[in-house]
Amino acid sequence: MHAEAAEDLAASGADALSVAQQLSAAGRPGRGWARTWLIQTAPGLTARAPQLAADLLRRELDETPSGDQTWGGLTASLVWALLAAGSYEEAARRASRALTVMTDPVRKAETFRVLARAQISARHNDDAIATIRRALASADLPRQWRARMLVVLAMLERAGTGDLDAADATAHQALTVAEEAGDTFAAAHALSALWFTHGVRRDHAAALDYIDRALRMLGDDPGHPDLRSYALEVRIFTLQNLDRWPEAELALQQTREFAQRSGISDRATWVTAAVLRYWLGQWDDALAELNSDDIDAPGLRYAFLREDWPALLAHGVAALIAGRRDQRTTAAQHLRQGLALPIQILTDRENRDFLVAAHALALEQGGDTRQAMLRLAEILPRHHGEMTLIHQWLPDLVRLALAAGDKRMARAAAQACQAEAAAETQPARAAAASLRCRGLLRSDPVPLGDAVAHYRSLGPAVQLPAALEDLAAVLAQRGQEDEARAALNEAVGLYEDLDARWDIRRADSRLRAYGIRRGVRGRRGPRAASGWEALTPTELKIAAMVAGGTSTPDIARGMFLSRRTVQTHISHILAKLGAKGRVDIVREALRQGISA
Repeated sequence: MHAEAAEDLAASGADALSVAQQLSAAGRPGRGWARTWLIQTAPGLTARAPQLAADLLRRELDETPSGDQTWGGLTASLVWALLAAGSYEEAARRASRALTVMTDPVRKAETFRVLARAQISARHNDDAIATIRRALASADLPRQWRARMLVVLAMLERAGTGDLDAADATAHQALTVAEEAGDTFAAAHALSALWFTHGVRRDHAAALDYIDRALRMLGDDPGHPDLRSYALEVRIFTLQNLDRWPEAELALQQTREFAQRSGISDRATWVTAAVLRYWLGQWDDALAELNSDDIDAPGLRYAFLREDWPALLAHGVAALIAGRRDQRTTAAQHLRQGLALPIQILTDRENRDFLVAAHALALEQGGDTRQAMLRLAEILPRHHGEMTLIHQWLPDLVRLALAAGDKRMARAAAQACQAEAAAETQPARAAAASLRCRGLLRSDPVPLGDAVAHYRSLGPAVQLPAALEDLAAVLAQRGQEDEARAALNEAVGLYEDLDARWDIRRADSRLRAYGIRRGVRGRRGPRAASGWEALTPTELKIAAMVAGGTSTPDIARGMFLSRRTVQTHISHILAKLGAKGRVDIVREALRQGISA
């Protein structure tokens, strides 16, 4: 009955997932129609339900002789589904076996790419490079696929060997071949590879130019949504590196607008958005992006290149916010989960910096300043080809080293930050961080004052109170008590806005050593834990929209958030108000004078 229902649904053009569920319930392979249908619908079904797609394709393929005309299509579809489901070893094994008998050049090219991606996902980068070179040596490799293989090789050269010149040369070759073949996807992907190498060099202006060229090339073509989404996200990253924070926020909105228009999942933006909101001081919004139930969810990747769910980064951001808020149990939970993840390849190292900073903070909170310093120092040196923005953490390393009495480490951190600043073709974030390092190392308020002015003018918001705290400590050392107290009061006021209770305690402790305490106006008291006053600015906006009858999807569209993030905010609103549903939110909004 299930098999018949599946065939009838497929014939009527029903939703692929409904057909697949009936096929699965049948518990046995379908007839010939099922094989053809699975090949046709595999891309969409894999995107929505990769494990279900893999199970059905495996079942059909195991009953299909290699000489059957559907065998190649089933095999290619299965290895993609296995990859999407996270079954990397099986995907690599089946792809390798298929390549020994495949004759169709396009099918072979697709399977070579899946094999390389499975090897990358399994952290076997050297094997992936060998696979790509083997594909490029194939006499029958279509020109379009040659360009695509070259792009993947460029990415692997950057991550595997750190040879940026070789990666650039390969990417430029891929771009030439792609343009000659008229392959927009490969050309835009090659430009994204050049974005990466220039970002690693800290030539962020050139990196932005490359990614903007890629976006112009892709245009509004509904094809290749993954690549366009990726390009939009890395543009956010580059705008941050250029200290163009309002533009980065706008780019996040554009990324989510594109996801809404194209109907693709915006799940890949969650961590990107959380990191941006961390630096902007929007910590509650960052945590809403990182719903803890989803941090370790499998399957997040771009179809054109392995891009696993960056759980290292997600746990790191969540742990660092919790630690700075002195929520040590929550921080410890994220640290346990994050530190259990393997650090095997460069991509892992690039995504671990927030986690390292959070772990160092936990050690400092436990009173082990030297171990905190040594832990944070693990970000040094930046490896060849590595993107990690180490300058973000180096002022804290200088501070910890000085507190531990290790002047040598403090000098090494300051020198590393100066090297990062010198590499910036346009002075921006690393230059400001270097000012902080220099001021701390030399107990000089002038560069620290310059850093404060930079953050006050350009941002990011999270760095301003930290720079003010450093300035207050140095002024106190020099006996300038009034100026030190003013800087401390401003720093604490900004920390209170973040609910950064640990930072407040640390700042008070640093200044207390010089006999300086805050003025009575500096403390505004802890944030309310419940009731309307406990709602964050974003939660207030959403509560008002709920009161006005706006649906969750419309709130998401209007605020450029994912539906999941809006649902998380609504859950927080309900918890803070002690409410059970939307009606209670409306009732409380009316009590607060907000009309429906």
